[in-house]
Amino acid sequence: MIRRNLYSILALGLLLVGCQPKNTETEAVETALPVVTEPVHRLATNRDISISGNIEGSKTVRLGFMVGGKINFIAADEGQFVRKGQLLSSLDPTNYGIAKEIADVQVNQVTDEFNRLKLLRDRNSLSESDFAKVNFGLQQAKAQQKLQGKYLSDTKLYAPISGVLLKKMAEVGEITGVGTPLFVVSDINTVSVNAFIPENELHNIKLGQSASVLVSSLNETFIGKVTEVGSAADASSRAFTVKIQLKNPKQLIRPGMIAEVKLASNLKADLLALPAEAVLHDLDNQSYVFVVDSAQQKAFKRKVSVGQLINNQIEITSGLNDKELVVTGGQQKLSDGTLISLSK
Repeated sequence: MIRRNLYSILALGLLLVGCQPKNTETEAVETALPVVTEPVHRLATNRDISISGNIEGSKTVRLGFMVGGKINFIAADEGQFVRKGQLLSSLDPTNYGIAKEIADVQVNQVTDEFNRLKLLRDRNSLSESDFAKVNFGLQQAKAQQKLQGKYLSDTKLYAPISGVLLKKMAEVGEITGVGTPLFVVSDINTVSVNAFIPENELHNIKLGQSASVLVSSLNETFIGKVTEVGSAADASSRAFTVKIQLKNPKQLIRPGMIAEVKLASNLKADLLALPAEAVLHDLDNQSYVFVVDSAQQKAFKRKVSVGQLINNQIEITSGLNDKELVVTGGQQKLSDGTLISLSK
């Protein structure tokens, strides 16, 4: 009996020992990532004036016929280049040619009459008043001949300038009227950016001032000069027109493109800034940086708004405060809340 109780006690002890937690549990250790940091700092600079505008050719003409008729020829399509003096379009000249022939016949007829009566006048067989009538008739016939000749000539339309055909508003076979605009030709060897500037910024703009022009569709920046500053404000916007002229030797810049213009001013600005490489962009093109929490030794992601780029320093318009510590090196490997170590 005693032996049986002893075995029961030993079995219970072994069972209790098996139910106790093991002490072999291991804890994962997070590795701190080394990074380079820099505090947000203030940057004193001249403030740029930024405005948007549309590009136009230096000279743009709208062309139409001086006479009406049926179009029988068009030399170019939209976007193609035309030379000054090139035949651009023409009308069917049949009717005008017939009218010119009639005028020629009438001149010949009146000329014969004039010569016959002149002999009579020279012999004093015709009064001066009768001779004057035939003289006036001859002048009238010649004037009509010139007019019909001009009408015939006006059935051909020539390009008055060299440039690109911006618009073609007619096709062969159409009937057109007198003065109807059919073509637009623009000289784009030099182009102008037409923009509007607010009234309170007008005093910072001067004729001949240099301007930086970004044409986003070409992803290229050009340097131009201010050639015109409006003297009267737009009635609705109260803004003034400004024209910036650009040279366009490769003719890549085309009328209708949108341009972003930056003009330097004498106004001083005190900006919050960071090295440009500190700012990253997510899939939605939202700008963000990693801000250091010194107490936790961690970096946290924070969205920011950025402004102009000045000598590899980018303006921070919102999201950060002065002297906050931001990761400027190694931030590509970070995620929100990553443990970090500061590299010297």
